[in-house]
Amino acid sequence: MTTNNAVTVLGLGAMGSAIAKTFLDRGYRTTVWNRTPSKAAPLADAGATVAATPAEAAAASPLVVIALLDGPAVDEVLKSLGTAVDGKVLANVTSGSPARARDTERWAREHGAAYLDGKIMGDPPYVGTPDIMFPFSGSRDAFAAHETTLKELGTVAYHGEDAGAAAVEFLAQVAVSYELLIGFLHTLRLVRAEGADVTAFADRVGGSLPLYPALLSSMAQAVTTGAYGPDLGSLDVQAALMDDMISHRESVGVDAVRMREVKKLMDRRIADGHGDQGFSSLFEVLGKV
Repeated sequence: MTTNNAVTVLGLGAMGSAIAKTFLDRGYRTTVWNRTPSKAAPLADAGATVAATPAEAAAASPLVVIALLDGPAVDEVLKSLGTAVDGKVLANVTSGSPARARDTERWAREHGAAYLDGKIMGDPPYVGTPDIMFPFSGSRDAFAAHETTLKELGTVAYHGEDAGAAAVEFLAQVAVSYELLIGFLHTLRLVRAEGADVTAFADRVGGSLPLYPALLSSMAQAVTTGAYGPDLGSLDVQAALMDDMISHRESVGVDAVRMREVKKLMDRRIADGHGDQGFSSLFEVLGKV
């Protein structure tokens, strides 16, 4: 499998346009297509070739980057590609599930194309910088052939030949962020309800974040081995603290649903005879009815 300096981008929303502009700025012969042709005008002015159809665009380059709104949009475009993708590499950076990635990989293989599923962890202004991450998975040969080109877009990592692996990484990373941030917002509500300075509190929390990598690694190791030490203290002690946290929230009118859910998990683990273990041991009761 060989590569050259030609690349195609299908989809010119904010992210697709940023990807295409980055390739243009780095000297790649860039072909673009978008359902709404007017979105291609700025890129045409910058030197891109605008294709009339997705198939025409795909035929123009060995690497075809797909950056559309969602999975159904990808499916619709794929139906129009026909034999144009034979011998090409499809790098789909559209958000989607691991199962959808594997389905798309099967479609690509059936049509003679190699497939890379990619996800985007960052915003359009950061494309072309190290501050945006692109996890990829799928064809190892395709990634090796086009790694240099893909690295033009940001920080790139390869997660293996399972086409769904990049989606697993992406959805898990995003989930951690949302869980952390919604918990943080609940806590800011609590702090403000007590009349404290939320900005100063946020600064103090930010200062504690360097302590978390070691804790996260130790918790993952405990989950892997099943050896649960008393991280954050034993559950017997933490459960009592959780009662205080719940009553405090309720006393100032702040939602305590999340804390009640954690307390329920702790109580179940303690009832099973594991009150001497730590927070990481709650992994064993997650998902159990």
